[in-house]
Amino acid sequence: MTEMKKEKKLGRPTIYNEKLAKIICDRIAKGESVRSISRDDKMPDQTTILAWAIDISHPFSKQYDRAREIQAETLTDELHEIADDARNDFMERQTKDGFVALVDHEHIARSKLRIDTRKWAASKLRPKRYGEKVTQEITGKDGGPVQTIAIKPELLALTDEELKELLKSDKI
Repeated sequence: MTEMKKEKKLGRPTIYNEKLAKIICDRIAKGESVRSISRDDKMPDQTTILAWAIDISHPFSKQYDRAREIQAETLTDELHEIADDARNDFMERQTKDGFVALVDHEHIARSKLRIDTRKWAASKLRPKRYGEKVTQEITGKDGGPVQTIAIKPELLALTDEELKELLKSDKI
């Protein structure tokens, strides 16, 4: 009986190094999730990657943050591609009169879901750039500054008519 050589099976990497960090960050920047990367037997477990990322003193943390910013850009680039791709929006069906094109509502709905998911992710990864911008502007007359006036407490008790009379009298 011949003796079989047993191959030494290496486990997942757990020790940080620059080469590994670059591979992980490149994959994140291209749009891949940490979860997906960690499924690769040659990559660290998701827990290890995220532990490096959340430790702000760890050299990986800044690289990870930058990769996530680039990932948001990748996602927004994909939005245009998905929106402009109409290849599967219609399907042909054969009828007794020939072929007819029908709208594939399922494909269109799936494309909308893909777009909405990427928009949401980009807004979370880069909220200042892609987040919802809720602004409210208050201006005065003709867009100028808001005028403020101090009101004497005794004037608050007057009725509208009494205030109109007082304004006409120039006693204010």
